Amino acid sequence: MTVLDDDKPRPRGNLMIQVIPLPSETNANGDVYAGWVVKQMDLAAATMAGRISKGRNATVAIDRMEFLSPLRVGSQVGCYCELGDIGRSSMKINVEVWTLDRNADRPRKVTEAQFVFVAIDDNGRIREVPDQQATSNT
Repeated sequence: MTVLDDDKPRPRGNLMIQVIPLPSETNANGDVYAGWVVKQMDLAAATMAGRISKGRNATVAIDRMEFLSPLRVGSQVGCYCELGDIGRSSMKINVEVWTLDRNADRPRKVTEAQFVFVAIDDNGRIREVPDQQATSNT
């Protein structure tokens, strides 16, 4: 969904998931429920957190979410993720949602938020995130 014109806004980060909302995910006006959008964002961010943490992780916070425009049924929805920060056991992942409506020429931004995850072990206890420099060299 990246726009090629240099003066146009474009998504930040990597495309993690792309979906099309169905009529069952909308209200009586045909707008997609906010909860559905948050679910897609959490799935996208969790995918990135899992790759970074090399295992299980859990969402612990969502910060700074504002909906800029409605999301329509049948539109192509992309969740783009960008790593914001890594702590000892936590990861902050910025998520942007962009949509390409059925009759539109260019995508538009719907919302963005920061998701915070912690790495957890098989017993659900907090664990350290592997050193990214060490894992990128292997």
